[in-house]
Amino acid sequence: MPVVLRLKGYKFWFYEADLAEPPHVHVGKAGREAKYWIDPIALVRAGRFREHELDEIEKILDEYRGDLLESWREEKRKHVNG
Repeated sequence: MPVVLRLKGYKFWFYEADLAEPPHVHVGKAGREAKYWIDPIALVRAGRFREHELDEIEKILDEYRGDLLESWREEKRKHVNG
């Protein structure tokens, strides 16, 4: 479960078991966890976050989308190549 970004109290990570799915990221803060597709950015599961928090998360995802996609691809390469 590599954490690929920490910002504004949120942490963003991938689960190795999820690498067969389209690129997505899990976002956590204070015991809550949301899931977003990365390309295009779309909420999959809100995980008890409030609307203003989801808006803030989406802004972060929009700003770091390229970095997150590159991290996703790198994790997938590691997983495939063992």
